[in-house]
Amino acid sequence: MELKDDLQKALEELRKLEKRKFEQTVDLIINLQKFDPRKNSLNLFVSLPHKIKQKKVCAFLESKNDAVETITKDEFKRYSDKGKLKKLVKKYDFFIAQASVMANVATVFGKVLGPAGKMPSPQLGILFDVNDKTIEDLKQKINNSLKIRTKESSIKVPIGKENMIDKDIIENVISVYETIFKNLPRGKENVKNIEIKFTMTKPQKIKLRWE
Repeated sequence: MELKDDLQKALEELRKLEKRKFEQTVDLIINLQKFDPRKNSLNLFVSLPHKIKQKKVCAFLESKNDAVETITKDEFKRYSDKGKLKKLVKKYDFFIAQASVMANVATVFGKVLGPAGKMPSPQLGILFDVNDKTIEDLKQKINNSLKIRTKESSIKVPIGKENMIDKDIIENVISVYETIFKNLPRGKENVKNIEIKFTMTKPQKIKLRWE
């Protein structure tokens, strides 16, 4: 597959560059064309074959649960202060909620979680049956998922870490690319090119060659 070969070459070039004192993130950039994000916005989750990092998850539940860090419904009133809300959003990567408290979550936390793209979602984040197993299963899915949300005609997402092997990074890239491609209104006509980079490097551009 040509895309795999091109991604392999791009990663080899990136690995020749100066090593940094920290582990860099591998970013995937998909540049779109003939695409209006206001009319055709994408909002979806991609299941990755290889976990990028352990995500910090917080749950809004009726009562405390040892399987996850919890904010109970009775504790919602503590978050009337906007500063506390902003700290909460920064502290956690992902939020889940029990279905029965979702209306209250939207009222209390929606104004901050919504713009940050972290509101508990029916796609991945609402619990109807709350027990240790359903929470652990959901956390595992979250750790292997990536949220894609288009705000402009360029999609940039973290796709891996520098210390991952090339094969795993490439498989993550292809999972994301194929999912986005399937959800674009005009398919290949909407994709200009893709780029891959480390945190502190310039992107390696990959032209797509259609048959």
